[in-house]
Amino acid sequence: MLVALLGTGILFTFRLKFIQVTKIKSIFKEVFSKPEKETEDVGMSAFQSLSTAIAAQVGTGNLAGVATAIAAGGPGAIFWMWISGFFGMGTIFAEAVLAQTYNRSINGELVGGPAYYLRYGLKSKFLAGFFSISIIFALGFMGSMVQSNSIGLAVNNAFPIPKIVIGIIVAALAALILLGGVSRIASFTEKVVPFMAALYILGGIVVLAINYSEILPALKMIVWGAFNPRAATGGFIGATVKETLRYGVARGLFSNEAGMGSTPHAHAVAKVDHPVQQGYVSMLGVIVDTGIVCTITALVILTTGAFETGLTSSELTQEGFRLGFSNFGDFGLQFIAVALFFFAFSTIIGWYFFGELNIKYLFGKGGVKYYRALVLICIVVGTLLDVELVWALADMFNALMVIPNLIALVGLSALVVKAVNEFDSKKKNKSQNIS
Repeated sequence: MLVALLGTGILFTFRLKFIQVTKIKSIFKEVFSKPEKETEDVGMSAFQSLSTAIAAQVGTGNLAGVATAIAAGGPGAIFWMWISGFFGMGTIFAEAVLAQTYNRSINGELVGGPAYYLRYGLKSKFLAGFFSISIIFALGFMGSMVQSNSIGLAVNNAFPIPKIVIGIIVAALAALILLGGVSRIASFTEKVVPFMAALYILGGIVVLAINYSEILPALKMIVWGAFNPRAATGGFIGATVKETLRYGVARGLFSNEAGMGSTPHAHAVAKVDHPVQQGYVSMLGVIVDTGIVCTITALVILTTGAFETGLTSSELTQEGFRLGFSNFGDFGLQFIAVALFFFAFSTIIGWYFFGELNIKYLFGKGGVKYYRALVLICIVVGTLLDVELVWALADMFNALMVIPNLIALVGLSALVVKAVNEFDSKKKNKSQNIS
């Protein structure tokens, strides 16, 4: 799976002539662009679509996943995480372009995603249905349980609130948003996602400012540890280069979700003039997720010395912030509890939306109310369960949805290249006419 995901990213990076580097200005320019031809279809702006995608991308993986990569593969795993993020930008660009190309307007509402480019682009009704079922279970049901479980654990550790109460509160808050449909989900993500990202980044910067003298040694450990993990940490973490590369690539790809088939649902409903515009916007999600949030987590863990404690997962990240804010009592633990709540809750909303689009594809609008009710039940139940089984089921359905998505990406790669060439040609002709 890792080879297939990374290989797809490398394929698009070369076929699109390193578009993540050559079009870096367009990535930021298109985020706030407005379409020249406004439609009455219910959809999202480019920024709202990006916020919804980031809501799904930036989650517990940015806290627990990064920590696990360091604990198992050493600091050098972060270097390979960056590499996977770089190539992942090529994959996510292609996903967004295809999602835009094959989106549909049904009863005045924009819909789209891998199911649509599998059916209408690849002409495979079977793979489209297979993908839809997989993502509904992976993200809508199992994913909601995993995220609510993370919220329950973190909040319960920081504050004396029973898990069942936490689950009911989270489900009630989610219901207020989900009942409002696409417009309320878009409104929520565009307001909350920038706030939660800024809050976490600010907290991380404060910790790094306190431990500023350890930043350069930490960066050295990351780069040196990518090729000689034992030497980088004095042999404290007994990882090999193979393990370091494996954990870094795995956590990077599963954190930014490039190639997973999830974020295209958000980019499909963006109201833009050309699919390539949303392709540029989609790459910013990887920059925020892997380039900024994951990096902040890694540097906090390394500069505070938390990586030497033997802890792993979210406990390691919590320890990093606890040590960073050690002069302020338990503030570090409470900070992570709040950050994790926002991260996991926004992921629930984003993943719900992706599942809803596939419910509509399979059953039409009539199936949405039943799907919504099941997701809310999963949120409450998730806070009470042993999460290991839920994680195992989520991983299985994640793998199942990746396979058809990658088949479509590779099979339709020529169309993505054609779309870029067409967009560049139109842009060139337009500038010549103006001049």
